This record gives sequence, structure tokens and C-alpha cells, in this order.
Amino acid sequence: MVTAVPPDLSERIDSWLVAVILSRMRVISLFSGAGGLDLGFEKAGFKTVFANEYDKTIWATYRANFPKVRLDTRSIVDIPVSEVPEADGLIGGPPCQSWSEAGAHRGIEDQRGQLFFEYERILKHVKPKFFLAENVSGILSSRHASAFAAIIERFRRLGYDVNYRMLRASDFGVPQDRDRVIIVGLRSDLGCEFAFPEPVGAAPTMRDVIHGMPKPRPNPSHSKRVDHRTVDNHEYLVSSFSSMYMSRNRVRAWDQQSFTIQAGARHAPIHPSAPKMEKVDDDEFRFALGHEEKYRRLSVRECARIQTFPDTHQFCYERIVDGYKMIGNAVPVEFGFHLAKAVKKALAGARGRRGAGRKSLKKTNVFSTVEVKTVSRARKARMGKGRKVVGQGEFSFAKD
Repeated sequence: MVTAVPPDLSERIDSWLVAVILSRMRVISLFSGAGGLDLGFEKAGFKTVFANEYDKTIWATYRANFPKVRLDTRSIVDIPVSEVPEADGLIGGPPCQSWSEAGAHRGIEDQRGQLFFEYERILKHVKPKFFLAENVSGILSSRHASAFAAIIERFRRLGYDVNYRMLRASDFGVPQDRDRVIIVGLRSDLGCEFAFPEPVGAAPTMRDVIHGMPKPRPNPSHSKRVDHRTVDNHEYLVSSFSSMYMSRNRVRAWDQQSFTIQAGARHAPIHPSAPKMEKVDDDEFRFALGHEEKYRRLSVRECARIQTFPDTHQFCYERIVDGYKMIGNAVPVEFGFHLAKAVKKALAGARGRRGAGRKSLKKTNVFSTVEVKTVSRARKARMGKGRKVVGQGEFSFAKD
């Protein structure tokens, strides 16, 4: 005879099961880059099991920081879905140039914009519990409205409840101006309710993250990276400043957040030790007279700190411009961390929808026998002998 477990102990058992299972959630990373989003999710307790990155200048960096993750270096269009492992989540942001306000605005008509469909192809096959995609604010512009609506509808037809919102990274511990559109889908049969994270407080400033660093070394655009004994990658690009760059002030003060860290090395912001640039005419600025020697770009490592990468994160490159590029294209680690926590919170509240019990969910092939039995035994003990047990399986995780 099985004795019913007291309600308070029952709740503790449920909480323990949820904590154990959520701590082992497996994710697939697409368009992985330098691993900013991956690192944010791992910081929140997720485990990256498969990554895809086609840019060969980034492969060494990803492998150095995620040595246990299987990195597929083919173009995503060449990856058969049969070679993609099972997982609980799919994360990554398809290339953003096609949607950027600074680009040609070709959107879904551009080959890079169409990579959303490759993301969808893998999502359809894996059918994970959730997906998260990140892109630039330009994807919400009026000229892309119909294409973006179609993308969201395609995700919904795959069986996901989809939410999207433009968020400001500085609201989540990132010391820079950076607005990004976040798309989150949770599998409809789980009955999850997703809520975007709330701002965590005042954003840190550049003084908080780069003040007191040793003096960096200058580096021309085509030289090998400098190996520093103190702070790795602490070198800055030496190059001319274009008329476009000089069309506005590029200096923020120590107690402010940085301008957006971009992928182009020549567009890196000026270090805050320099005076604010002087306006000469409409769309024309100059360096303060008599202080020209103070104007230098932020170093690669300073950009990485502003993107909230830890100093332990290695950036491996032959040309310094590739270092700036991979950092500027990354999702800030802290931003990814808070998004991952919001996803985990939603999954912890999953209870399944009516009619979506174990029989229907079993078709997704995401449960291991041990986990289902563990959940079933705990529920039987809680409910007592002779009572019907309904097993939703909503907290099981992908098989190794």
C-alpha cells in the first residue's frame, strides 16, 4: 500500500524534479558566432550540445571557449536535419544585415534574409520545447512588416506560441545602447506562458567595466594579433576615420553607456578618456583641437567587456578586424542570460494543455524512460494508491 505524501512534501518533490530537469536542458545554437548567446544560456544552466557557424574566422574562437560542443562548420543550408541532435531548445539569430536600418533593407528578398527559413527547417524537425531568435530593430520597420508577419505566422503553424518584443540591452546589465528584437516561441502543447524579463536596474557605465585597464597596444588592420601578458586582445585598430564616422560625435563620457558596439572595426567608438568631439557644421565634427592624440578606438577587449564577455573568453583571430567583427555581431552575454532565465521560468510553469498528455507528447521523442518513471513514481506517491495518474511529461528533457 502506498501512503499519500503530505502536500508540503509533495510540493518540495515537484520543485526538486523541476530544478533537476531544468538544470539539464539541452540547446542547439545556430549562427553561433563568438558564443555570446550560448554563454548567456549556459550561465543560466542550459547546455549547448550542437552549434553551427559558417564563418571560418570564428571557428577557432568558438572551439576555444566551447571545447565540448559539437561545432558544425557547414553552411546551414547544407546541414541535413537527420544530423541535428534532439534538444530542448533552439537559439540563435539569423544574419541581420538584410534587416538593418543601416543596410540596403532587402529583408526577406536577400539571400541572408532567407536564412530564417533554414532556421525554420531545423525547428520543424527538432520540435524543441522552445526557440529564441535575436535580430536588429530594423526587422520591425514598416517596409518589412508583411515579411515579418509571415515569419511569425510560419512559426505559429509549427505549433508554437510566439511572442516578440524590442528590448534595450542596457536594461539588462549591458553598458551600451543596443536595441534588439527578441522572438521567443514556446511549444503550444506545454501550456507555457512566457513573459519578457523586466529591467534589472540602472545600467552599468563604461567606468564600471573598462576603467583602470592597462594601456592597450596599437595594431594596424592587417597585422597579427598581439599576445598580451596582462589582458588578452587588448589592442586597438589604427586606421583613418571616414567622413561618415566624423559626421557625429563618437565619444561618450566615463559615466555614460557606450555607443553600440558594431561589427565594423572602423566604427568602434572612441575611448572615453578623449574630450567630446567638436561640431564644425551640419554632419561634420572634429577632434578637439590640441587633444588629437587622445582619440583612439576602443580596444578589442574593451569592446568585449562592453558586450559583457568575461576576460576568460578568448578571441582568436589573425586580423584585428575579425576580432572586432565577431564581438560586434555577438549577443551580449548578460542580455542572453536574462532572456534564458525568462525562458526557464516559463518552462518551470508548464503544465500541459488539455488533450496534450503523455500519449500525444511522446510523439516528439524527447523523454527518457528513467525521467518519466521518476516523475510517475513521485506523482503516484503524492496522490496515493488507486488514483488515476495523468503524466504530462512537461519537465522531461532531451535524451543524451
